[in-house]
Amino acid sequence: MRETNNMKYAKGHWFRAIAFAAFALLPAAALAQSRPEPTGDPKLVMTIEEYEPKSTLKVPQNPVTRAKYPIIDVHNHQSLTPEPEKLAQIVKDMDALNLYAMVNLSGKSGKDLAEGVKNTKGKYPTKFIVFANLNFEGIELPGYSEKAVAQLVEDYKNGAQGVKIFKSLGLTVKDAKGNRVPVDDPRLDGVWDKCGELGIPVLIHTAEPATFFDPQDKYNERWLELKQFPDRARPPERYPTFEQLITEQENLFRKHPKTNFINAHLGWFGGDLVRLGKQLDRFPNVVTEIGAVIAELGRQPRFAREWFIKYQDRVLFGKDIWQPSEYHVYFRVLETSDEYFDYYRKRHAFWKMYGLNLPDEVLKKLYYKNALRIVPGIDKTAFPK
Repeated sequence: MRETNNMKYAKGHWFRAIAFAAFALLPAAALAQSRPEPTGDPKLVMTIEEYEPKSTLKVPQNPVTRAKYPIIDVHNHQSLTPEPEKLAQIVKDMDALNLYAMVNLSGKSGKDLAEGVKNTKGKYPTKFIVFANLNFEGIELPGYSEKAVAQLVEDYKNGAQGVKIFKSLGLTVKDAKGNRVPVDDPRLDGVWDKCGELGIPVLIHTAEPATFFDPQDKYNERWLELKQFPDRARPPERYPTFEQLITEQENLFRKHPKTNFINAHLGWFGGDLVRLGKQLDRFPNVVTEIGAVIAELGRQPRFAREWFIKYQDRVLFGKDIWQPSEYHVYFRVLETSDEYFDYYRKRHAFWKMYGLNLPDEVLKKLYYKNALRIVPGIDKTAFPK
């Protein structure tokens, strides 16, 4: 029988379908081997970590190496037993930055705290402020609450001007039975109430960036950091969710309205200032600080500026890691209108920074006025009105 055009078309279509199916079934390795190798300069083949483009944009540059007004840094960490030469260098660097005073959040407790106050604040009374830390060991035992409150009072008498709660509370702290200790655990209520009674603030770090709790895929904005530091990932099978931790933290704020809380790192809402503003509206006993989150502010300069003006009485200055040169980026973001300049750590921000050019009165409140209101025992006469 003579082959018609329709039969030829059908036959050809059938062969094409067979060929496509066979191609689809090829192992991925075989397909990879069939791909051509990159050609040209080998230097053009690189990883995302290696790619560091230099901007060709020409715009006015106004780097700032000294703050316009004296600063109280409410979020820092220093050794309690520094060598005298190292401590003197820290003070020298602080003076160069116009950093009047620094809160050392790693104050520990008991004898360690008393010794740390003596070693730092004792030598430089105006430069260092020490916050105590809580010991959660034995939280499941009868009498823990009373013991914790008594230790807090002793630390206060030994010079502690506040309390720092690390992110471990709610995230990794467990009792002797292996149960997670939530942020709003009632066994700690006495401590928070005593802080309110003594008039000292609680700087509390709850949770971590929300993206640490998200899938580690191509859509995750902190993918690079999680690749470099895999232990920072918070998968749901091992950790509470971000929303669970924030709910517990807000329960804590609600239960203790007479205690002043400093919510660390903008509460991890630097990328959602609307939500942070609503939280501050609900809890008048809460303020926040900008430690380690300046990169979030520097990519939204117009809205962040409006937000800072609106909440100018509720934000304190913080830096976190002590590296003097990194303060320059903070100053430039907060004080200038500069465009498209570098942040200092790629894994936190692969984007560029823009200045907020905050008004002078807002800067004063951020740099020192709000801290003077919240943290007791700082000489107010050392600051401009």
